[in-house]
Amino acid sequence: MVFVDDMMIPGSLWALTIRAPIAKGRFKGLECPHLPFGYTLIQSKDIPGTNHLDEFSVPILAAETLSYIGEPVALLVGSDMGKLQEYAAQCRVIADEDKPVFFEDLPASEGVLAQRTLSIPSPQDVPQSETPSEGIPHRIIQGTYQTGIQEHWYTDPQGAVAVYTGERGSTQQVVIHTPTQWPFHVKRSVSQVLQVPLDAVTVEVTALGVHLDGKLWYSSLIACQAALGAYITGKPVKLILTREEDFRYSPKRHRTVIAMHSALGKTGEILETEITLQADLGAQGVFTDEILDRTCLGSLGAYRIPLITLKGKALTTNIPPQGPFAGFGLSQGFFAIERQVSRIADALHQDPAAWRKQHIFPKHRALAIGVPVKAGVVELLIDMTAAKSDYYRKWAAYELLRSHRHGTSWAVKDESLRGIGIALAYQGSGFLYPPQDGASYGLEVTLEKAETLEIRITSCTDTCAQLWRKIAGEILSIEEEHIRIHTGTAEDVPDAGPASNSRYSTELTPLLETACQAIQKQRFQDPLPITVRQSYQPSLKVPWEGNVSVPLTRLYDEHALARLGWGVAVVEVAIDPIAYTPKIRGIWLGIAGGRVLSEKQARLALSTGAIQALGWAAQEQLFYTKGKIPEPSFYTYGIPDLEDIPLIQVDFIGQNTSEPKGIGELPFSSIPAAYVQAVSQAMDHPFETIPLGAQAIWEVENQRKKEAAL
Repeated sequence: MVFVDDMMIPGSLWALTIRAPIAKGRFKGLECPHLPFGYTLIQSKDIPGTNHLDEFSVPILAAETLSYIGEPVALLVGSDMGKLQEYAAQCRVIADEDKPVFFEDLPASEGVLAQRTLSIPSPQDVPQSETPSEGIPHRIIQGTYQTGIQEHWYTDPQGAVAVYTGERGSTQQVVIHTPTQWPFHVKRSVSQVLQVPLDAVTVEVTALGVHLDGKLWYSSLIACQAALGAYITGKPVKLILTREEDFRYSPKRHRTVIAMHSALGKTGEILETEITLQADLGAQGVFTDEILDRTCLGSLGAYRIPLITLKGKALTTNIPPQGPFAGFGLSQGFFAIERQVSRIADALHQDPAAWRKQHIFPKHRALAIGVPVKAGVVELLIDMTAAKSDYYRKWAAYELLRSHRHGTSWAVKDESLRGIGIALAYQGSGFLYPPQDGASYGLEVTLEKAETLEIRITSCTDTCAQLWRKIAGEILSIEEEHIRIHTGTAEDVPDAGPASNSRYSTELTPLLETACQAIQKQRFQDPLPITVRQSYQPSLKVPWEGNVSVPLTRLYDEHALARLGWGVAVVEVAIDPIAYTPKIRGIWLGIAGGRVLSEKQARLALSTGAIQALGWAAQEQLFYTKGKIPEPSFYTYGIPDLEDIPLIQVDFIGQNTSEPKGIGELPFSSIPAAYVQAVSQAMDHPFETIPLGAQAIWEVENQRKKEAAL
């Protein structure tokens, strides 16, 4: 596979995007200089079919309404990128500007894309055995937990190369080359936009690299624009976003604000918790239900809480569409609940790890959305990770030091302060809401006459391809170099669905194994070639049944959470007494992920995820101001350097099962809360927001000095 930016097709034209300069308004038109022969201006009126993506109300090119700064309004297509840039600089977007709405000043009743009001369970349904002693609150713990946005770590920017092989208006082939996690979404979207039959569109997946789910749906938008250019001009068109375009206008991890109010009983048990949740999804609402419900699920945690009231909202604002990002909101929810329970333990002067073990929900219990789960491994996982990190001894020592300096500034300026934190999380293995209700997903395997094997799948990362070659080779006794993986959306390739949420390892890998085993049974009885196709059908149920005030009409796939992977993270920090910089001394991850298909690759993926999660939690400051990312941010936005990467130790437990489980997103859901707890212990201050860096730590210490001087 090659990166799309490296593809060169003879006779290709370049495409450049003209973007909206305002955050909200009515698009009236575009002033453009006279274009010489061979250069073309394309606007929404030139689209032959529908002007939006499949399943999402994201316009290919803005027609009437402008929703965010940078929204595509037109394309310039031509042979010379330098001239395209010159002509683009002379274009002027004409629009009537309206007052934009941003998260900070959004009225409570406006901008609601979706909402959930949950009571879990209703008070009359609480079993007496689960009712805490006397039911009278003895302490209230409350906090407001905020998570910032995060940029995807693309190996290469977003882009597409489109080739249209027919005359304008014909139904011949359109071939799209693009790095996408969801080829059939590209296929369906291009088909609808160009108004050509579905079988006229072929998607060839280029190298994906690191994407963190940033190439799940946004690649479809770029592909449709490139395809439109090829359709209009009759020539291949290459549309590649610059690094700066990608940084400013592509989706980010969405921002959340989650307020929690917990009433505690005499022994420190939670009697009741109220949760208010807001998620800023930006313009146009992509994956709204998926992101909102995952954020809600994460915020409920995995603890015995007899009564929970949750009010959650997904909001639309005038910034670029936000999300999805690895975790689809589950990580933001877990950050809030894990910080809350650590603060509860702190208030009770209890070890946060011990509190978690004591109050984890029973071994057999259903999640609030309705899926029964087994959480019996969690206590063992906590102890294993604590032992590997020497957590219990370190926590006691650092807690003793904290008690000696409680409420004061550092007494010894040449010594760093230390803290250690712990957090847990779970992860499912698929989408709550399947992209196509009733659709089945699968793959096809063919053993050919030359004893070579072909696996046909819509897309596959290099890591996944390596793993599948190994699995198929072992089952069929075929050398890995004789196994090839064909990706794309040709008619003989089944739809595998989106490559996200650990679906390929948990749902499709078992299908591959079953297909290879079926071939092995037939290979010495039937003539070659032998082809076996295996598919998976979602099992749809009513979400939040009995808990939500307004029943939802959309069904969710219960398989998505039926096989939960669990993770526990321990993070140790030291705070520099001069620069106030938190230095990460170590990260320990304990994982209960069922059958680990490749321990080497799993460790690599989890270690990489740990670094990315740490960047989100500690370093990656990114925000929108009046609808746009400030100019300097493109140059100052930093991800962890090699010198910032600490010791990362990954250990597995519970591998004696036949089922692989989702684990890739566990670092994002556990490490941030563990890191903030470690800094909170070191500073003797309950921090609530990420990213948490030197500036926030300095502000707390400076405030202490001012209070001490009074």
